[in-house]
Amino acid sequence: MTKKGNSSFKFVVIVTLLIFVALAAFVMLKNKNTETNNNDISYEKQPSIEGQPTLGEPDAPVTVVEFGDFKCPACKAWSEQYFPQLLKEYVEKGDVKFSYINVLFHGEESKLGALAAEAIYKQSPESYWVFNKELFNAQPNADHDSLWITMDKINEIAGSIPGINLEQLQKDMQDQSVVDEVNKDSKLVDEFKVQLTPSIMVNGTMLEDPFDYGKIKELIDEALKGKDK
Repeated sequence: MTKKGNSSFKFVVIVTLLIFVALAAFVMLKNKNTETNNNDISYEKQPSIEGQPTLGEPDAPVTVVEFGDFKCPACKAWSEQYFPQLLKEYVEKGDVKFSYINVLFHGEESKLGALAAEAIYKQSPESYWVFNKELFNAQPNADHDSLWITMDKINEIAGSIPGINLEQLQKDMQDQSVVDEVNKDSKLVDEFKVQLTPSIMVNGTMLEDPFDYGKIKELIDEALKGKDK
């Protein structure tokens, strides 16, 4: 083989190898993306929302559950960015009922916030969602690890909600029935293997990415189509 022919052969081999590597990389990336998009977890049943704070029509065909932590920055972001959309597009139209389950991933502050929320719910269910929103609003946008869920902050927020008796609130936060509600939530967190907050479930399917609102809509719309058949 001539020198020129040898060089041409090497060139062809190199180009072929480069094409093979590129195709292999494409296949691996495609498979990785497919796995990522299919890592939602479906359970045979969904968490019981009996006794849980719930928005929407009781007979709404689709149930969306948030496992959330008042101390969690991502939960604050979800509450501000996607919760209003969900309300407008589905809950207010009677298609979805939405429940919130407490997660205590951030220790005593998470527990204090959960106890306060459950006590508010016991005293005035219609005021619960106001408190839920305002407690997230009170979360600092920076320095998330700072101590901010305190009784002073809880009293400040609860005191701004008409009809809430602060003395009764403090009593209820120590009431065993309220403690039991928080403990019930913790059992659900364990039962459904919640690893991050927020975790969003749509009719028993736990989303891998709670911020994939398109997937949330897709699951809801699929369930609604099923009800129409």
